[in-house]
Amino acid sequence: MPARSAKAPERFGLDRLATPIGTVLLVTDADGALCALDWDDYDHRMRELLRLHHGAVDLVDRPAPTLMKTALSAYFEGDLDQLLTIEWRIAGTPFQQKVWTALAKIPAGTTMSYGALAARIEMPKAIRAVGHANGSNPISVVLPCHRLIGANGSLVKYGGGLERKRWLLRHEGVEI
Repeated sequence: MPARSAKAPERFGLDRLATPIGTVLLVTDADGALCALDWDDYDHRMRELLRLHHGAVDLVDRPAPTLMKTALSAYFEGDLDQLLTIEWRIAGTPFQQKVWTALAKIPAGTTMSYGALAARIEMPKAIRAVGHANGSNPISVVLPCHRLIGANGSLVKYGGGLERKRWLLRHEGVEI
């Protein structure tokens, strides 16, 4: 009987970018599309999300596309619409994809409750599931999970920490 071979790990590039609130890790695929963005102090969580979405992964040091890094730097310098120029490609369940696509449509400078996002995707009772999908978002900042807040207007969970969430919202003109 022939030996079964395991699927080879999917290979991604890993780069870093300094920002005013910490270093971000940029994970890109072979085509240069962003597949993950997380904070260097949450490297373990990022790797776990990649594993959950892609199976075995191999991260190799490789520069992210210059346009991507320029767009992210411009965002942190105040040109908020630059996030819209970043090409991204992520794996997830159809429900996660629906939530993440809806996240991308929340304009800079605005917030939305989890319930409002659930209603927007025409699943008003899926508030907790929206929260779970939001927490599994592999592309923090670019898919602006920081723009989701509690129904009462309060800051709630953010994978990069509430201080970063507060900074991002203030940077975009939202006072919380």
